[in-house]
Amino acid sequence: MRHRVAGRKFNRTSAHREAMLRNVVSNLFEHGRISTTVPKAKEARSLAEKCITLAKKAAASDDPAVKLHCRRQALKKLHRTQVVKQLFEEVAPRYTDRQGGYTRILRAGFRLGDNAPIALFELV
Repeated sequence: MRHRVAGRKFNRTSAHREAMLRNVVSNLFEHGRISTTVPKAKEARSLAEKCITLAKKAAASDDPAVKLHCRRQALKKLHRTQVVKQLFEEVAPRYTDRQGGYTRILRAGFRLGDNAPIALFELV
């Protein structure tokens, strides 16, 4: 029984799964909208929203130590300095008045090869 077991495994090792979700979220921040499968988008949504919340927390703070700490936490999750810079300078200021729900998942049909459900994963 899977009672109270959160998260999908995607038939991958934990390191592969973390890297895949990290890449999905990094590409989302870089491009604003990506096409992926519905389960991957649903899993990546939580990581993306946590990163945006970190960037918002840094933007709201006046303490440089808090800003640096938030930036390092985001870098620990995303591993790409250019994406973190874009997240903190371009993406987060758009959501200062929003209380959550920074991403949207739109279903976009099925993939031709294996009939997997495809979604557009985008920033609101």
